[in-house]
Amino acid sequence: MKKQILVSLLAGSVILAGCGKKQETAAAAESSPSVASAPVAAIFEVTANDTMKFNVTRLEVKAGQDVKVTMTNMGTLPKAAMGHNWVLLKKGADVKAFTDAAVMAAATDYVPAALADQVIAHTKLLGPKQSEEVSFKAPTEPGEYVFLCSFPAHYLTGMKGVLVVQ
Repeated sequence: MKKQILVSLLAGSVILAGCGKKQETAAAAESSPSVASAPVAAIFEVTANDTMKFNVTRLEVKAGQDVKVTMTNMGTLPKAAMGHNWVLLKKGADVKAFTDAAVMAAATDYVPAALADQVIAHTKLLGPKQSEEVSFKAPTEPGEYVFLCSFPAHYLTGMKGVLVVQ
């Protein structure tokens, strides 16, 4: 008995069947769901208030992932007395040296220019009800990266957290 080949169009792809077995053509294989997709951006909303605390102390991302952090100062006290920023430091940065230098860096929103090479990303210093968004690529090296508010004494009172890169 001769083999019969049935050709049909299903969902825009050609399927060839012979002896009861299906074979997909290259066009059908290219549309398969096994194609890797780009990682979705990690989006975080971080708030701070007059109690000198962030609403979150741990953020988790994938290595190399696009990250967007929106920082909002929910407080009511004036910026000069209770401003807040969000500063992400490189892995292994000397946090004490950074925060000590930040005290003297009011002109640069308490991000010391001499230690800028230790910073991955940061917002400006925010007054009450102000927000700012910062976008960056997560580091490619897995580990924990410290984030903090560098306004004088805020880190010491617990205004800090970690970005965990997996």
